[in-house]
Amino acid sequence: MSSPIGPFSPAVELAAAIRRKEVSPVEVADCYLRRMDELDPRLNAFCHRGDDEVRKAAAEAAEAVVRAVSADDLPPFHGVPLPVKDLIDVAGWPTTYGSAGADRTPAATSDPVVRRFVDAGFVPLGKTTTSEFGALPFTESRALGISRSPWDPRRTPGGSSSGAGVAVAAGMAPLAHAEDGGGSIRIPASCNGLVGLKPTRGRVAHATVFVEGLGTSGVVSRCVADSAAALDVLARHDPAAWWSPPAPRESFAAAAVRDAPAGLRVGVLTDSPVPGIGVDPACTAAVDRTLRALESAGHHLVGTRLPLPSADELVAQFTTLWNVGGAGIPLADPDRVEPHNRALRDAARAVDSWSYAQAVTGAQQLSRRVVEGFVAGFDLLVTPTMACLPPAIGAWRAGTGEDPMAALRNSYPMGVFTSLFNVTGQPAISVPVHHDPASGLPVGVQIIAAPWREDLLLQVAHLLEQALPWAGRRPPVS
Repeated sequence: MSSPIGPFSPAVELAAAIRRKEVSPVEVADCYLRRMDELDPRLNAFCHRGDDEVRKAAAEAAEAVVRAVSADDLPPFHGVPLPVKDLIDVAGWPTTYGSAGADRTPAATSDPVVRRFVDAGFVPLGKTTTSEFGALPFTESRALGISRSPWDPRRTPGGSSSGAGVAVAAGMAPLAHAEDGGGSIRIPASCNGLVGLKPTRGRVAHATVFVEGLGTSGVVSRCVADSAAALDVLARHDPAAWWSPPAPRESFAAAAVRDAPAGLRVGVLTDSPVPGIGVDPACTAAVDRTLRALESAGHHLVGTRLPLPSADELVAQFTTLWNVGGAGIPLADPDRVEPHNRALRDAARAVDSWSYAQAVTGAQQLSRRVVEGFVAGFDLLVTPTMACLPPAIGAWRAGTGEDPMAALRNSYPMGVFTSLFNVTGQPAISVPVHHDPASGLPVGVQIIAAPWREDLLLQVAHLLEQALPWAGRRPPVS
């Protein structure tokens, strides 16, 4: 790229440069396509590329810039490339759901989330890898192969938005669509040194409600400004959706750069909600750095404890809902589904409809207890994003020959701090405040707010971005 804009430039800066005619959408697209050619054979972030379509869309975007009377005539992200996770439809492209058993007929229409991105000017860059049905925080499948961390290719980049995290961290995309049903935005954000915001349940409307509202879309990005501006794109009111609140009066982009309210009450949780899972010292170090920065900014640590459910209750409610995550996915060959997902399907089918409805009610009751206690005791809660550093490739496989469900249990250290807040539906963000000197790996911290307070999370994340800057860090494979 001939301009000062480069592959690690924030998406908001790329969009501004395109509007100022300092760089062409064609140049931007070609930059990322070249990096994909160079890096993706080693990292496996993309499972579908439509380079000709990308270049055609970029050329059309460039022509629109020439025709525009003023920059205000262009949508906010006009000409900026953005990959889409391979769990939702993009018209004309196949959706594999990460499964060798999926029907690969190209989608006839795009998911509403994709339509919002396109309406905002984004150019779909391709589809990114995911674990099968998004069930694991590792992407190592028969269908899509192994996705690897650009920080250490021997390790997982997290998931299930694995390719999204890899693409952004390695400079193959400025930001990327991701989805989160148990941590799948926040986990790869932590593993890859990125910002990952999971919005409040219902904030982002999809074609259908995913797993009783556990799941939602967002993005992984390198900076808070990109995450805020992308949420403005996604948080449009959808009158056809089951859950879709009115859009907030103030944009998230504007809210993010305002100072957070003074004297916030900050709680902390560093012990695993599931007993027996140790927390790596690097992960608690990330929490310590965050708390010191927040105290220095005038916020107050409180000793109030979050009213956590018992581990048995949390696991029972979450897994009963989680087991149906593959329901409704069109399959051409169910026999080619991975063993752990076949086991999840068998477990789901063994639960009668009455018991499932009881589990849904139980999850709602659990959520109410936790959220009521949260609102009474805190403005923010700080936890590690993960209980561990990114595990080695293949770590999830231990014991799966005897019991396929061991794949999920082996993943608990990655999702033990994130999944609770999918049940409660609260907004939560992972920010890369720490870098472990021993391993050379980024380490994220998770911050949770009350429902509908993404504005507060973005303000606090912006504060941390200034106090503990991460923008200059680059992975070795980039």
